[in-house]
Amino acid sequence: MTDDGGTHPPALAPFPPGWDSALVIAAHPDDPEYGMAAAVAEWTAAGKRVSYLLVTRGEAGIAGLPPHECAPLRSREQAAACAAVGVDDLVFLDYPDGRIEEGPGLRRDLARQIRRVRPDVVLTLNHTDTWGPGRWNSSDHRAVGRAVLDAVSDADNEWIFPDLLGEGLARHKVRFVAMNSPRPTHQQPVGPDSVAAAVRSLAAHARYLQALGPDPVEEQARRQVGYVTAGGLVRFELYGLG
Repeated sequence: MTDDGGTHPPALAPFPPGWDSALVIAAHPDDPEYGMAAAVAEWTAAGKRVSYLLVTRGEAGIAGLPPHECAPLRSREQAAACAAVGVDDLVFLDYPDGRIEEGPGLRRDLARQIRRVRPDVVLTLNHTDTWGPGRWNSSDHRAVGRAVLDAVSDADNEWIFPDLLGEGLARHKVRFVAMNSPRPTHQQPVGPDSVAAAVRSLAAHARYLQALGPDPVEEQARRQVGYVTAGGLVRFELYGLG
Protein backbone atom coordinates (compact mmCIF):
# COMPACT_ATOMS: atom_id res chain seq x y z
CA MET A 1 0.00 0.00 0.00
CA THR A 2 1.09 3.57 -0.58
CA ASP A 3 0.72 6.42 1.88
CA ASP A 4 -2.44 7.62 0.14
CA GLY A 5 -4.14 4.22 0.47
CA GLY A 6 -3.47 3.13 -3.11
CA THR A 7 -2.08 -0.21 -4.19
CA HIS A 8 0.88 0.97 -6.27
CA PRO A 9 4.28 0.02 -4.83
CA PRO A 10 6.34 2.86 -3.39
CA ALA A 11 8.83 4.54 -5.70
CA LEU A 12 12.35 3.16 -5.54
CA ALA A 13 15.22 5.37 -4.40
CA PRO A 14 17.86 6.46 -6.92
CA PHE A 15 20.98 4.30 -7.07
CA PRO A 16 23.60 6.16 -5.00
CA PRO A 17 25.83 8.54 -6.97
CA GLY A 18 29.37 9.64 -6.22
CA TRP A 19 31.29 6.40 -6.58
CA ASP A 20 34.04 5.38 -9.01
CA SER A 21 34.52 1.59 -9.01
CA ALA A 22 32.48 -1.59 -8.68
CA LEU A 23 33.08 -5.33 -8.42
CA VAL A 24 30.44 -7.72 -9.77
CA ILE A 25 30.57 -11.14 -8.05
CA ALA A 26 28.47 -13.94 -9.55
CA ALA A 27 28.34 -17.71 -9.56
CA HIS A 28 28.30 -18.48 -13.29
CA PRO A 29 28.97 -17.02 -16.72
CA ASP A 30 25.78 -15.24 -17.88
CA ASP A 31 24.62 -14.35 -14.34
CA PRO A 32 25.60 -10.66 -14.69
CA GLU A 33 24.09 -10.48 -18.17
CA TYR A 34 20.70 -11.69 -16.97
CA GLY A 35 20.31 -8.96 -14.36
CA MET A 36 22.68 -6.03 -14.40
CA ALA A 37 24.54 -5.70 -17.72
CA ALA A 38 22.62 -2.60 -18.81
CA ALA A 39 23.54 -0.83 -15.57
CA VAL A 40 27.17 -1.89 -16.01
CA ALA A 41 27.18 -0.48 -19.55
CA GLU A 42 25.69 2.77 -18.27
CA TRP A 43 28.38 3.06 -15.61
CA THR A 44 31.38 2.20 -17.78
CA ALA A 45 30.19 4.67 -20.43
CA ALA A 46 30.23 7.30 -17.67
CA GLY A 47 33.86 6.44 -16.85
CA LYS A 48 33.36 4.16 -13.86
CA ARG A 49 35.60 1.10 -13.50
CA VAL A 50 33.79 -2.23 -13.22
CA SER A 51 35.47 -5.61 -12.60
CA TYR A 52 33.91 -9.10 -12.70
CA LEU A 53 34.60 -12.10 -10.47
CA LEU A 54 32.99 -15.41 -11.48
CA VAL A 55 33.09 -18.18 -8.88
CA THR A 56 32.72 -20.99 -11.47
CA ARG A 57 33.16 -21.34 -15.22
CA GLY A 58 29.64 -22.73 -15.63
CA GLU A 59 30.96 -26.07 -16.82
CA ALA A 60 27.82 -27.97 -15.74
CA GLY A 61 25.47 -25.55 -17.46
CA ILE A 62 24.88 -27.04 -20.92
CA ALA A 63 23.17 -30.41 -21.29
CA GLY A 64 25.08 -32.80 -23.56
CA LEU A 65 28.30 -30.77 -23.48
CA PRO A 66 30.94 -32.32 -21.19
CA PRO A 67 32.39 -30.02 -18.51
CA HIS A 68 35.93 -30.14 -19.97
CA GLU A 69 34.55 -28.72 -23.24
CA CYS A 70 31.96 -26.47 -21.67
CA ALA A 71 34.28 -24.58 -19.28
CA PRO A 72 36.57 -23.00 -21.90
CA LEU A 73 33.61 -22.24 -24.18
CA ARG A 74 31.68 -20.45 -21.46
CA SER A 75 34.83 -18.61 -20.34
CA ARG A 76 35.25 -17.24 -23.86
CA GLU A 77 31.59 -16.28 -24.04
CA GLN A 78 31.89 -14.45 -20.72
CA ALA A 79 34.95 -12.51 -21.91
CA ALA A 80 33.01 -11.41 -24.99
CA ALA A 81 30.03 -10.48 -22.81
CA CYS A 82 32.29 -8.34 -20.63
CA ALA A 83 33.78 -6.55 -23.63
CA ALA A 84 30.29 -5.63 -24.85
CA VAL A 85 29.66 -3.58 -21.70
CA GLY A 86 33.13 -2.08 -21.26
CA VAL A 87 34.59 -4.52 -18.71
CA ASP A 88 38.17 -5.75 -19.17
CA ASP A 89 38.93 -7.16 -15.70
CA LEU A 90 37.51 -10.70 -15.50
CA VAL A 91 38.65 -13.31 -12.95
CA PHE A 92 37.43 -16.91 -12.41
CA LEU A 93 37.84 -18.74 -9.10
CA ASP A 94 37.22 -22.21 -10.60
CA TYR A 95 34.89 -23.54 -7.92
CA PRO A 96 32.84 -26.56 -9.13
CA ASP A 97 29.68 -25.51 -10.93
CA GLY A 98 26.56 -26.62 -9.06
CA ARG A 99 28.51 -27.53 -5.92
CA ILE A 100 29.55 -24.21 -4.40
CA GLU A 101 29.55 -24.39 -0.62
CA GLU A 102 29.20 -21.33 1.56
CA GLY A 103 31.99 -21.19 4.14
CA PRO A 104 35.32 -19.66 5.18
CA GLY A 105 37.21 -20.78 2.08
CA LEU A 106 34.82 -19.04 -0.30
CA ARG A 107 34.67 -15.97 1.95
CA ARG A 108 38.48 -15.74 1.95
CA ASP A 109 38.67 -15.94 -1.84
CA LEU A 110 36.01 -13.28 -2.23
CA ALA A 111 37.62 -11.01 0.38
CA ARG A 112 40.95 -11.41 -1.43
CA GLN A 113 39.46 -10.13 -4.68
CA ILE A 114 37.63 -7.30 -2.92
CA ARG A 115 40.94 -6.16 -1.45
CA ARG A 116 42.65 -6.50 -4.82
CA VAL A 117 40.06 -4.49 -6.73
CA ARG A 118 39.19 -2.10 -3.84
CA PRO A 119 35.71 -1.25 -5.15
CA ASP A 120 33.33 1.35 -3.77
CA VAL A 121 30.40 -0.91 -4.70
CA VAL A 122 30.00 -4.69 -4.75
CA LEU A 123 27.18 -6.13 -6.87
CA THR A 124 25.99 -9.70 -6.54
CA LEU A 125 23.15 -12.20 -6.77
CA ASN A 126 19.89 -12.74 -4.99
CA HIS A 127 20.89 -14.77 -1.92
CA THR A 128 17.39 -15.80 -0.86
CA ASP A 129 15.52 -19.02 -1.55
CA THR A 130 13.25 -17.79 -4.33
CA TRP A 131 12.78 -15.23 -7.12
CA GLY A 132 9.11 -15.02 -6.18
CA PRO A 133 6.23 -17.49 -5.96
CA GLY A 134 7.08 -20.71 -7.76
CA ARG A 135 10.58 -19.60 -8.81
CA TRP A 136 13.24 -21.41 -6.76
CA ASN A 137 16.73 -19.88 -6.65
CA SER A 138 19.74 -22.12 -7.30
CA SER A 139 22.02 -23.31 -4.50
CA ASP A 140 25.04 -21.67 -6.17
CA HIS A 141 23.30 -18.29 -6.27
CA ARG A 142 22.26 -18.57 -2.63
CA ALA A 143 25.73 -19.60 -1.49
CA VAL A 144 27.55 -16.89 -3.43
CA GLY A 145 25.15 -14.11 -2.49
CA ARG A 146 25.38 -14.89 1.21
CA ALA A 147 29.15 -15.33 1.10
CA VAL A 148 29.53 -11.95 -0.58
CA LEU A 149 27.73 -10.19 2.26
CA ASP A 150 30.11 -11.79 4.75
CA ALA A 151 33.22 -11.29 2.60
CA VAL A 152 32.55 -7.57 2.34
CA SER A 153 32.88 -7.39 6.12
CA ASP A 154 35.86 -9.76 6.09
CA ALA A 155 37.69 -7.51 3.63
CA ASP A 156 37.58 -4.71 6.20
CA ASN A 157 38.76 -6.82 9.15
CA GLU A 158 42.45 -7.61 9.60
CA TRP A 159 41.84 -10.42 12.10
CA ILE A 160 39.51 -12.82 10.23
CA PHE A 161 41.86 -13.72 7.35
CA PRO A 162 45.24 -12.33 8.47
CA ASP A 163 47.01 -14.25 5.69
CA LEU A 164 45.60 -11.72 3.21
CA LEU A 165 47.71 -9.03 4.87
CA GLY A 166 50.70 -11.30 4.31
CA GLU A 167 49.82 -11.28 0.60
CA GLY A 168 50.14 -7.49 0.64
CA LEU A 169 46.37 -6.92 0.53
CA ALA A 170 45.41 -4.18 2.96
CA ARG A 171 41.96 -3.84 4.49
CA HIS A 172 39.31 -2.27 2.31
CA LYS A 173 35.89 -0.87 3.20
CA VAL A 174 33.14 -1.23 0.61
CA ARG A 175 30.55 1.55 0.72
CA PHE A 176 27.52 -0.52 -0.22
CA VAL A 177 26.38 -3.83 -1.69
CA ALA A 178 23.67 -4.08 -4.36
CA MET A 179 22.04 -7.21 -5.69
CA ASN A 180 19.53 -8.40 -8.23
CA SER A 181 16.53 -9.16 -6.06
CA PRO A 182 12.78 -9.73 -6.17
CA ARG A 183 12.60 -7.04 -3.45
CA PRO A 184 14.34 -4.01 -5.01
CA THR A 185 14.90 -0.81 -3.08
CA HIS A 186 16.84 1.31 -5.61
CA GLN A 187 16.83 1.94 -9.36
CA GLN A 188 19.45 2.89 -11.95
CA PRO A 189 18.27 4.66 -15.13
CA VAL A 190 19.72 3.19 -18.34
CA GLY A 191 19.67 4.69 -21.82
CA PRO A 192 19.04 2.99 -25.18
CA ASP A 193 22.76 2.56 -25.88
CA SER A 194 23.22 0.75 -22.57
CA VAL A 195 20.22 -1.49 -23.24
CA ALA A 196 21.63 -2.34 -26.69
CA ALA A 197 25.01 -3.14 -25.12
CA ALA A 198 23.29 -5.41 -22.61
CA VAL A 199 21.56 -7.30 -25.42
CA ARG A 200 24.91 -7.83 -27.16
CA SER A 201 26.41 -8.92 -23.85
CA LEU A 202 23.77 -11.57 -23.17
CA ALA A 203 23.76 -12.69 -26.81
CA ALA A 204 27.51 -13.36 -26.48
CA HIS A 205 26.46 -16.47 -24.49
CA ALA A 206 25.28 -17.95 -27.76
CA ARG A 207 25.92 -21.64 -27.11
CA TYR A 208 24.33 -21.42 -23.67
CA LEU A 209 21.21 -19.68 -24.99
CA GLN A 210 20.90 -22.16 -27.84
CA ALA A 211 20.67 -24.91 -25.24
CA LEU A 212 17.87 -23.12 -23.39
CA GLY A 213 15.34 -23.11 -26.19
CA PRO A 214 14.63 -22.91 -29.92
CA ASP A 215 14.18 -19.13 -30.14
CA PRO A 216 17.00 -17.25 -31.87
CA VAL A 217 19.76 -16.07 -29.54
CA GLU A 218 19.17 -12.37 -30.27
CA GLU A 219 15.46 -12.75 -29.61
CA GLN A 220 16.08 -14.42 -26.26
CA ALA A 221 18.57 -11.70 -25.31
CA ARG A 222 16.26 -8.84 -26.30
CA ARG A 223 13.34 -10.37 -24.42
CA GLN A 224 15.30 -10.89 -21.20
CA VAL A 225 17.02 -7.50 -21.27
CA GLY A 226 13.70 -5.83 -22.07
CA TYR A 227 12.17 -7.45 -19.01
CA VAL A 228 15.05 -6.38 -16.74
CA THR A 229 15.15 -2.81 -18.06
CA ALA A 230 11.39 -2.16 -18.15
CA GLY A 231 10.78 1.57 -17.95
CA GLY A 232 14.44 2.33 -18.66
CA LEU A 233 15.47 1.23 -15.18
CA VAL A 234 17.55 -1.57 -13.63
CA ARG A 235 16.45 -2.38 -10.10
CA PHE A 236 18.57 -3.47 -7.14
CA GLU A 237 18.22 -4.29 -3.47
CA LEU A 238 20.84 -2.19 -1.71
CA TYR A 239 22.68 -2.61 1.59
CA GLY A 240 24.41 0.50 2.93
CA LEU A 241 27.59 -0.08 4.92
CA GLY A 242 28.19 3.37 6.38
